[in-house]
Amino acid sequence: MMGKQTTHTKLDPIHLGLGTTIDVPVILAPMSGVTDLPFRRLAKSLGTGMVVSEMIASWAILHENRNTLRMAALDEGPGARAIQLAGCEPAAMAEAARMCESLGAEIIDINFGCPVRKVAVGQQAGSALMRDETAAAAILEATARAVSVPVTLKMRMGWDHATLNAPRMAQIAEASGIRMVTVHGRTRQQFYTGTADWAFVAQVKQSVSIPVIVNGDIHTPEDAANAKTLSGADGVMVGRACYGRPWLPAQIAHYLRTGAHTPEPDLATQRSLLLTHYDAMLTHFGADAGLRLARKHVAWYSRGLPGSAGFRAEIMRLTTPASVIALIDNFYGPLIEAGTTRSFEPEALAA
Repeated sequence: MMGKQTTHTKLDPIHLGLGTTIDVPVILAPMSGVTDLPFRRLAKSLGTGMVVSEMIASWAILHENRNTLRMAALDEGPGARAIQLAGCEPAAMAEAARMCESLGAEIIDINFGCPVRKVAVGQQAGSALMRDETAAAAILEATARAVSVPVTLKMRMGWDHATLNAPRMAQIAEASGIRMVTVHGRTRQQFYTGTADWAFVAQVKQSVSIPVIVNGDIHTPEDAANAKTLSGADGVMVGRACYGRPWLPAQIAHYLRTGAHTPEPDLATQRSLLLTHYDAMLTHFGADAGLRLARKHVAWYSRGLPGSAGFRAEIMRLTTPASVIALIDNFYGPLIEAGTTRSFEPEALAA
């Protein structure tokens, strides 16, 4: 995160061709175990410009695993519907992309950014492909040729700081038929440590004519404006800052368009959104799995509130949906009556 140059910036639609436009290029990042269908639906309903599925392994979609097909379920409403794929075999990626298109995907996003060992080392996929430009090109070309919808790419700056090849990879992507690239301003070896280098993304933007999206450490509307200014990117992608704040991308879009802040939802509205989200998870995953998977989301919504540490600990122990709902009401009710506001300072959110 290099420098502070907050300013009002333009936020124009991105035309990917093949009849696909991203009207509001403020994108919710694909995050494994987080951006499931209930979360994506809620974020989109609150004004997020575009959402992307969790990363899905190409081999898993080919085997039509029930859980994988659930992950690939697409959101409704306005905005292009996107599925992200990861893999290391061109033929498998191409066939998986065709299957995703048949499921209704309007954008296929390829993951060259995942840093986790299981993917990048065990499967030689994700960010590992930043180290093999020949293999990367074969995957990009095969996938782009296989479908009649736009194919995009998400990547990092490089494997490490000795091999910052994102500008070159973007050129390979453009030559392969990729229509947009997103760059997380870290290397694979950084994982999520240090700070994102938004200024480096400018080198990627300058190397290609296709749209570029900047990603990494965008926590506030001002961060988004700074990232966009320093990178020259056409849009922004927001990830971990959306934990417990599905309204944040819409706030960022409003700020980039107008220079004005949108107030945080009041605490009663936040409770209502949390309960809506919780119910959607129970419906989508079933009561038992939904209860377990929703725990982290419920915890994230409470961060920055007085007594939230004890609330989160109790949520982790409860085993029935009714008891969770009762605890949410009992926790939020007195805070709402007292006119409490939620702090979004980093130290409060980390508490």
